[in-house]
Amino acid sequence: MSRTRLHAQLLVPGRGEPLRDAVVDLDDTTISYAGPAAGAPVRISDQEFTVPTVMPGLWDCHTHLTGVRSFDLSRALLEPVARRAARAAGDLRAALAAGVTSVRDAGGFAIDLAAAVRDGSVLGPTIHAAGAILSTTGGHGDLHDLPLEWVHDLMTHESMLRLCDGPDACATAVREQLRRNAAVIKICASGGVLSEVDDPIHQQFTDAELATIVEVAGLAQRSVMAHCHGKPGIMAAVEAGVRTVEHGTYLDEECCAAMVERDVLLVPTRLIVTELAAVGAASGMSPAMLDKLFATAERHADALTMAHEAGVRIAMGTDVAASGRHLPAAWGNHGRELALMQASGLGPLEVLEAATANGPDTLGLQAPRSGQLVAGYDADVITVDGDPTADLTVLADPANIGHVFVGGRRVAGAAA
Repeated sequence: MSRTRLHAQLLVPGRGEPLRDAVVDLDDTTISYAGPAAGAPVRISDQEFTVPTVMPGLWDCHTHLTGVRSFDLSRALLEPVARRAARAAGDLRAALAAGVTSVRDAGGFAIDLAAAVRDGSVLGPTIHAAGAILSTTGGHGDLHDLPLEWVHDLMTHESMLRLCDGPDACATAVREQLRRNAAVIKICASGGVLSEVDDPIHQQFTDAELATIVEVAGLAQRSVMAHCHGKPGIMAAVEAGVRTVEHGTYLDEECCAAMVERDVLLVPTRLIVTELAAVGAASGMSPAMLDKLFATAERHADALTMAHEAGVRIAMGTDVAASGRHLPAAWGNHGRELALMQASGLGPLEVLEAATANGPDTLGLQAPRSGQLVAGYDADVITVDGDPTADLTVLADPANIGHVFVGGRRVAGAAA
């Protein structure tokens, strides 16, 4: 048995009030104690560390392991798969260095990389993968500037895309992802920004299609994450029974009330909207995409504020996709999301809860015991050189992340 003890000036539990002068004990893959130093059990540990802050590892609940370096996906996805997959493996290491110990991936290579992480071939966070993004023909997950027959051909060897129209085809598409062992199902319930001709406000899947997707996923105890910008898609997705609304740009009071009633979480992804808007055309997006981006950016922060004030539960997600920390919305920059959430009205402890304890809840019945420093929970733990309860920006710089433990194994940090 591997036994680790962390002595911390500050313990941030994930959910609840911080604690000064604390101890966290890790026994193999599990937290065995987290509490006041005065009450810690007497024990002999294999290794002990004294740190400024200990907290649960971060959960990024909206990522894309795609290995792309451009947001013009029609061209980026034409790069060789092996090259992009190699970049994605590096992205996983960058996530660990940033303090991310779990990701819920919304479309990319993640199912295959999750297996490689589990068998030790690749070092990375625990991955809860969606597999392919399910989209209607002409919807947000389509590549509109390519001939449709090319897109269908691309779907045969590109694991990110899956077009499906009609309830029967939607059921088949969900079952295909389940056959690949997807942990969650990702759908495009509305139009989006990184697609050429669709409108972010418009609902895309019909009510019958949405109901079928949620039903088939639910038979396997999988939750559904719904890309939604516009109110029609949000309301239809919530009514169908999705677990999370991703982005939520044009939600209103009625949407918020429905989400609170059904305990649907919002994963706002402020990072990608903010950083793509900041670089504009340098992102590689087309003029049509840029027009939609700037319209979305004007509303996005206010939507998060409205949802928070209405009592909608929030989980952190960034929508990172790019390989290379110098790029916008890039892997390794996950911690930048926290200050953006605070700017929309969440308090520091609410942000930290969204970035840790609320993450597992996005998986519904598949939720692991993770995201909190509680005895019996997974030993996914990070240490921080600073006090994130006083300054969330300390989590934006990987240089402030001390040690990173995933399942009790030290995978990043000093002498890892």
